[in-house]
Amino acid sequence: MVWNVAWRDLLSTLRDRRTLLSTILLPLLVLPLLTLGMPLLLGNLMGGQAKEAQKVGVIGTLPAELRRTLTRNGSGGTGVELITVKDPVQAVRSGEAEAVLRAPSPLPTQAGNTQGTLELYAKLGNLKSQTGAYAKVKDAVDTYNRSLTRQRLTALGLSETVLTPVQVKPVDASPPQERSAGMLAFVVPMLMLSFLLNGGMATALDSTAGEKERGTLESLLISPVRRGEVVAGKLLATTLMALATGFFSLLGFLGTGLVTAVLSKRAVVDPEALQVMGGQLTLTLGSLAAMVVIVLSVALLISAVLIALSIYARSYKEAQTYVSPLSLLIVLPAVMLQFSDFLKVGDWLYAVPLFGSMVAILDVVKGQITPLHTLAAVVANLLGTALLGWLAWRSFGREEVIFRN
Repeated sequence: MVWNVAWRDLLSTLRDRRTLLSTILLPLLVLPLLTLGMPLLLGNLMGGQAKEAQKVGVIGTLPAELRRTLTRNGSGGTGVELITVKDPVQAVRSGEAEAVLRAPSPLPTQAGNTQGTLELYAKLGNLKSQTGAYAKVKDAVDTYNRSLTRQRLTALGLSETVLTPVQVKPVDASPPQERSAGMLAFVVPMLMLSFLLNGGMATALDSTAGEKERGTLESLLISPVRRGEVVAGKLLATTLMALATGFFSLLGFLGTGLVTAVLSKRAVVDPEALQVMGGQLTLTLGSLAAMVVIVLSVALLISAVLIALSIYARSYKEAQTYVSPLSLLIVLPAVMLQFSDFLKVGDWLYAVPLFGSMVAILDVVKGQITPLHTLAAVVANLLGTALLGWLAWRSFGREEVIFRN
């Protein structure tokens, strides 16, 4: 009887093509666009800035060596085009020049006791300017300063290494999974739980508040089906739809990771461009099993929350107002995960329903999950599911809740 109730609700959900789009196509399309498409797009835009010769205004006199450094075309990109302007602020604001250099006094041509000041006008809050003319001018001035310093040291019979007697060599001690995931690790928990919520929402709302509006809930309750079987069936249908969305979202993550690895190996794309928004998701068999168990428990908990809230609503629209804040309960803790490195994460945190699962999923992506933490997150979710399922069962037994539409 539980499966019959669940199949009845699943058929009602699957008849809506929009639900199928949000369950299957949305995770498979949105995730590659976010994790692969956006980094490639930003990488191409920034790469285009390096190859484009931006116009840089000049007021005053620049040393010949500095002018050659600014306009020089190297292997990393194209230099800038120097033009003469009168008003630096107006030139930048009008777009006549992307940046303007102003030398109030002659700049030194050799390193010594004198120091010159070079004013650089640009729209500092503009990403295009920062990755284009502004960045090129800063690099050119740094190169010019190093050149003068090197000449001065050579004249004194010293090596350039005298300025850096100790060099720091960074060595990344992170696990391979954490290095490959990068900043993507913090996005996975939020997107995974968001897709679970969206996948189960349509079925939960339609099988409770939607049936109230259509008047079909009464016919179900007078049939020879126990209230507990009705609740279990609706919970099963909602969980299956949520898991379907979670499965396709995980498939989208893993598929994107494979495509990224292939493109990077064949040098089709720049690996640094793929690190703009993160990296790629790679899971071992153990971490994949932990991810599946955690996602299953989260789907049960979210489904129980949706059923327990939706049964109180008089209409489908009212149910939507009840479940809409749930997205904030997922997004806000997921944003806090970005600062998890500054927090002391204790074992108790994994026992917090829902949020503990986010931390556990983050550990899975980073390759740091332990069986104890997985068990704590799963048990907490199952206990929360049992409590909310009991509340939903009590609600289905109260006439003032069932018939108050």
